[in-house]
Amino acid sequence: MKYFLIAGEASGDVHGGNLMKALQEQDPQASFRYFGGDRMQAVAPGLVIHYREMAYMGYVEVLTHLRAISRNMKKCREAIRSFRPDVVILIDYPGFNLRMAEFAHQQGFRVFYYISPKLWAWKQKRVKKIKAFVDRMFIILPFEKEFYRKHGIEAEFLGNPIVDEVARRKKEVVPRERFLKKLDLPDRPVIALLPGSRKQELQYHLPLMLQLTEKYPGYQFIIAGAPTFNEEDYAPYLANTDVKVVFNDTYNLLHAAHAALVTSGTATLETALMGVPQVVMYRMNKLTYHIGKYFVHVDYISLVNLILGKEAVKELIQNDVNLPRIREELDRILEDTPARRQMLDDYRHLQEIMGDPGVSARVAEKMIAALRS
Repeated sequence: MKYFLIAGEASGDVHGGNLMKALQEQDPQASFRYFGGDRMQAVAPGLVIHYREMAYMGYVEVLTHLRAISRNMKKCREAIRSFRPDVVILIDYPGFNLRMAEFAHQQGFRVFYYISPKLWAWKQKRVKKIKAFVDRMFIILPFEKEFYRKHGIEAEFLGNPIVDEVARRKKEVVPRERFLKKLDLPDRPVIALLPGSRKQELQYHLPLMLQLTEKYPGYQFIIAGAPTFNEEDYAPYLANTDVKVVFNDTYNLLHAAHAALVTSGTATLETALMGVPQVVMYRMNKLTYHIGKYFVHVDYISLVNLILGKEAVKELIQNDVNLPRIREELDRILEDTPARRQMLDDYRHLQEIMGDPGVSARVAEKMIAALRS
């Protein structure tokens, strides 16, 4: 069968790649076209646009890139019409994907949504579009099932694909000593920095993270390089520091880390499942933040806390993202403190909720069965 997938950012590329691999294993005749990235390209040819050209975050940033977004939508419609897939599979990225859902539905193509937009947090009216244009909904957060049921949609929860990724990567990690030796680094405790995969996130978080290095001389800081960037993107921030960036090695970094500073997003969940105590921080354009406050209705911003329904990891947002507050929260989890032990206990409970590996295979099986029926 023919599958058209749309992933607009780094995490979607990871999950899209794993899903494509699972679809291939169960459908040897599978062919693909997709908006995605390197992880999806590694599975099969068919890239139309790389997500690097699509990852715009926030009201202000979207408004300033409307022309590029419009071009991408036009190219997507043309690619779907030309490829004539058996199904269009949308991966999160709602501003773009819900428009493609409407187009694909009107053109008579089946539409599956894999990894729900966070409609429970904001823009709940969009659920009407899901109901009207999406044939099957595959969710990855357990509490989303009840949200969709309230709106008359039977969404399927088969687990979270991050569990697959973490389980696979845990088998591949190298000993901490070997990881540090490869980077020519001393045997000192590591604080991992995960400042985000968008340029705006880098600008808002990394300079502040790097100010911490002189405050913790007994530790070394290592940045997890995002697949959207290269060394040149980080170079302006790293002048006069000895902080290193590692690319394509985030799981080895987390395995070696004593603690982490993490920009909110999928990385918070990966860090938790790797068992690394963390402080979550998030800043954005001031105008975007003040507009968002009126529309976003959630108790927490990190997936860890949303899934557990409690503040298991500390979240610092906007004005709280400052050096004294970050130091205060980091100090609470660096030593063998009650706060650190409680966080690790909460991580164990999170692992139980997230379920067993094999998520991508289960989703692929359901999708193929639905298409063949």
